[in-house]
Amino acid sequence: MQKGNIGVTTENIFPVIKKFLYSDHEIFLREMVSNAVDATQKMKTLAEQGEFKGELGDLTVRVSLDEKNGTLTISDRGIGMTEEEIDKYINQIAFSGVNDFLEKYKDNANSIIGHFGLGFYSSFMVSKKVEIVTRSYKDGAKAVKWSCDGSPSYEIDDTEKEDRGSDIILYIDDDCKDFLEKSRIQSLLNKYCKFMPVPVAFGKKTEWKDGKQVDTDQDNVINDIEPLWTKAPSTLKDEDYKKFYQELYPMQDEPLFWIHLNVDYPFNLTGILYFPRIKSNIELQRNKIQLYCNQVFVTDQVEGIVPDFLTLLHGVIDSPDIPLNVSRSYLQSDKDVKKISTYITKKVADRLNGIFKEDRKEYENKWDDLKLFINYGMLSQEDFYDRAKDFALLKDVEGKYFTYDEYKQLIKDNQTDKEGQLVYLYATDKEEQYSYIEAAKDKGYSVLLLDGQLDVPAVSMLEQKFEKSRFMRVDSDIIDRLIVKDDLKKNELGSDDSDNLSSVFRSQMPKIDKVEFSIEVQALGENGAPVIITQSEYMRRMKDMSRYQSGMSFYAQMPDSYSLVLNSDHKLVKDILNDENEKCAEALKPILGEIKGQEARIAAIRQNQSKKKYDEITQEEKDELSNAEKALNDEKDKKNGILSEYAKGNNIVHQLIDLALLQNGMLKGSALDAFIKRSVSLIK
Repeated sequence: MQKGNIGVTTENIFPVIKKFLYSDHEIFLREMVSNAVDATQKMKTLAEQGEFKGELGDLTVRVSLDEKNGTLTISDRGIGMTEEEIDKYINQIAFSGVNDFLEKYKDNANSIIGHFGLGFYSSFMVSKKVEIVTRSYKDGAKAVKWSCDGSPSYEIDDTEKEDRGSDIILYIDDDCKDFLEKSRIQSLLNKYCKFMPVPVAFGKKTEWKDGKQVDTDQDNVINDIEPLWTKAPSTLKDEDYKKFYQELYPMQDEPLFWIHLNVDYPFNLTGILYFPRIKSNIELQRNKIQLYCNQVFVTDQVEGIVPDFLTLLHGVIDSPDIPLNVSRSYLQSDKDVKKISTYITKKVADRLNGIFKEDRKEYENKWDDLKLFINYGMLSQEDFYDRAKDFALLKDVEGKYFTYDEYKQLIKDNQTDKEGQLVYLYATDKEEQYSYIEAAKDKGYSVLLLDGQLDVPAVSMLEQKFEKSRFMRVDSDIIDRLIVKDDLKKNELGSDDSDNLSSVFRSQMPKIDKVEFSIEVQALGENGAPVIITQSEYMRRMKDMSRYQSGMSFYAQMPDSYSLVLNSDHKLVKDILNDENEKCAEALKPILGEIKGQEARIAAIRQNQSKKKYDEITQEEKDELSNAEKALNDEKDKKNGILSEYAKGNNIVHQLIDLALLQNGMLKGSALDAFIKRSVSLIK
């Protein structure tokens, strides 16, 4: 028997391994099975090179549980180890610079393993004792048993083992008993070892017999040693790709299409990326790309390798050239990773462009699902716009699709305003904004449908990319002001009539939480709608953008601001004004006279004070102005009170307001009920 201490200069190595070196304890199983697969692969290589003349036989790596004895065993028929090799590869953890490695890496514990190759020692994260029973493939080699209880001391004994290879026996620690559960091990093997290049068996397959599941004689092989991405694309059919997608993501809808990656210079990379059907909720769809290193699962956190916008894709990437630390869970900063990211972006863009050119109709059919990826790419990665601008599409409310250049040619003659700006009109909801869309179409304008999750942020980006262009939602203003081609028709009402009309409607506007209304009077023609509600393009867009950019949360807190535009040319509005003049004139006459008098008085006071410096104005003069302003406001309140009382009993005022609210989805509850009852009474 040989006894000794493992070749490290501190007794703290195992607590460090157990607590700090790996971000997740469960990956010990991946490390153990990976080592067994590596040993098996080396055996196959030796046979291929003629250095091993015997029979390879069954090369299956076997994982077995013994709940009674509390052990988990990983067995292989690989190259095995001699006593000297155990001493070299197991006992001598650190090959150089060991004296200060803990101190050196205390702030970045994950990098320790990357430097010292401690993969095997991950077993001590879950084990109170580990044994290795191994026999080298070499002629005349004796079997040896190595054991260690988690302290730096170890023992090596001669033992009996009929066959070459290694058994790693883990005595699971009391605080890790979940690793003795069959379902837990099955789950981890499926996660980490599903595509390893050597068969990995966990127990036996079962069958239903006599009312219960019983073991059969057939190994339960958990992995596919030749996954789809390792095969030549020319040998595969669409059905193969769809079947593999279902294997990766059971219960998911069929993907839109896929990209088979296969490059060996200047780096090695294989894989298959799928475009899933996504219409919303970006965050829930992330972390669906699985990263492998030589068919061993590493992580599904692929940021850094895959450009941010392509983390929405699903699929597999396999590369031995991606630099990883020993836990294989953290990508290190590396120029090769950036090259891989650039390559993947280019391949995705080339594939999209190819589909667009080969079968535009099919591409258009998939656009509503695709545009989330395209918009996200153009928003998050500057150079992707240059790649995507030729195959990115715009869709109008009629369901027709256009490239950016095609749409510009379509609208440039009719939708350029008097300042030379090309105006892109859009709607976000065909049903809710129907009447606004129709008003634009009556003018001969085209309206885009931008109803996707990232369409609003994309609008701001496109305004910067397109020359002398702006986007306006169809309900953001009256149609004649959306694309101003000539000077607008002036409102012919006098200021008193306009003010009174505004006051009548303002007094009856509903109180809606976080909503503000302003009133304006505009001549929109006899055939225009009597009342229209609009919302400022700028403010609405800022509020929409605040959902995506945390620094804009200020806008999210602001109330929604709407304008109620009264059409002074419409007969109903004229009737209301005439009726108001007839019924309120007598009561308003003295008040209007008093208002004019106070306004003249205030003007005279301000004129007099403008000739003096502020500190030369006496308190008496300041009080005089303040009293005059208060008197003016009191008279205006009296005027508004009379107009409000009049408006309260005017059903046409209420009906017009409610129609405008209803058109914008803002009439609900008791207000909607009152509108319906009033409508019935007006019909009678």
